[in-house]
Amino acid sequence: MKAVVIHEFAEPEDLRVEEIPEPAPGKGEVLISVTHAGINFPDMLVMTGKYQNLPDRPFVPGKDAAGSIVAVGAGVDGLKKGDRVVAQVEFGAFAERMVAPAASCYPLPDSISDRDAAAMGLVYQTAYFALVERGQFNKGETVLVNGAAGGVGGAAIQLVKALGGTALAGVVGPEQAEAARALGADHIIDLAAPDLRDSLRAQVFACTDGHGADVVLDPLGDDIFDASIRAVAWCGRLVCIGFAAGRIPTLKINYLLVKNISVSGLQWSDYRDRQPEKVREVQQRLYALHAKGALRPQITEVLPLARFAEPLRVLASGKGRGKYVLQLS
Repeated sequence: MKAVVIHEFAEPEDLRVEEIPEPAPGKGEVLISVTHAGINFPDMLVMTGKYQNLPDRPFVPGKDAAGSIVAVGAGVDGLKKGDRVVAQVEFGAFAERMVAPAASCYPLPDSISDRDAAAMGLVYQTAYFALVERGQFNKGETVLVNGAAGGVGGAAIQLVKALGGTALAGVVGPEQAEAARALGADHIIDLAAPDLRDSLRAQVFACTDGHGADVVLDPLGDDIFDASIRAVAWCGRLVCIGFAAGRIPTLKINYLLVKNISVSGLQWSDYRDRQPEKVREVQQRLYALHAKGALRPQITEVLPLARFAEPLRVLASGKGRGKYVLQLS
């Protein structure tokens, strides 16, 4: 079978698709014939050896896969050969066939295609847990989503609207602004504006009548985090999701004190590993919102496995819009 294989950590362009033996499922595992795999920003970090969780080499990268089960290991209940599923894993998705823990596989309803399921995996789970679990979002609140044209950001914009909130989209440039509006954003916040430390707050206050953002979801870090904390409303919450913009920021605790602000972080895979029942429940909620038409992944391009490096380079540049998906069969 064909798969992307990491023997040594490298830039995506220096990795190759190889022929490797087909794996076999062990106890509590299933073997999936992968039709589509989602591309995520952490895939770049994994390939270059910069991610916090790295398996022993060689290994196959990729965290989202959709397809059909072709074999079931011992001790698996509730899944059978022929079931269409989406799998959300630490690695293994960039292959024609992959072994996944049964606990990390979710049967797909007929209303969602394999392509959409792969596009809605990690990013929608991350956005939901950031917004609802960590951000403690309440209906009617205003949410600033930084990186709103990207995978997690775009999913978060849709979720804010689906759950009854006002969505402020933090973006860079007219193309990202257009993408955010198409996702349902109520207001655009220019993250490239001069003097961002003051201008971000001014923009947020201008479209909230001086109230600020009740929740901020920030996958970017760097100067954007520093500016965003100043735009949080009284008793607001900021959720740190990542540092795609570069620098890992530090925080002056007096900001929390003077406005009763809460700052938290999200590592979604911890929920998958520690509270799988909660992740499964959220997956059903996402399916239900998709069936209602409230969630629709914005797929920018579907590419063959051999072109896996191209969208990763776009994501690394910060110019990505929507979601990129690999088609394997």
